[in-house]
Amino acid sequence: MGAALTRYRAIAWIVGVVLILLVVIGMPLKYVFDNAVVVETVGPAHGFLYMIYLVAAFDLSRRADWPLKRMLLVMLAGTVPFVSFYAERRVSAWVAAPQETRAPEPAAR
Repeated sequence: MGAALTRYRAIAWIVGVVLILLVVIGMPLKYVFDNAVVVETVGPAHGFLYMIYLVAAFDLSRRADWPLKRMLLVMLAGTVPFVSFYAERRVSAWVAAPQETRAPEPAAR
């Protein structure tokens, strides 16, 4: 499950940064300065990356055996600026919590 978490964390950060670029830079340029070049390039990139984010979130949720509601909330986190960063931290804590409560494996002889 460690590889699935790493994939999710990486794509969550990428999607979050691209969404912030789109909303904070692209939208004002488009609607205030009538220059849509950032929205036309970053918008489709965010859409493609968000689909990868959905796959990574689904993969991690199935491996971690999350309830449907948690999985859907994590998937929606990539649609609101800054929320994907918060969700990434929460997901990391959720995945790490069961591993910390496990008993240590016996040492090899």
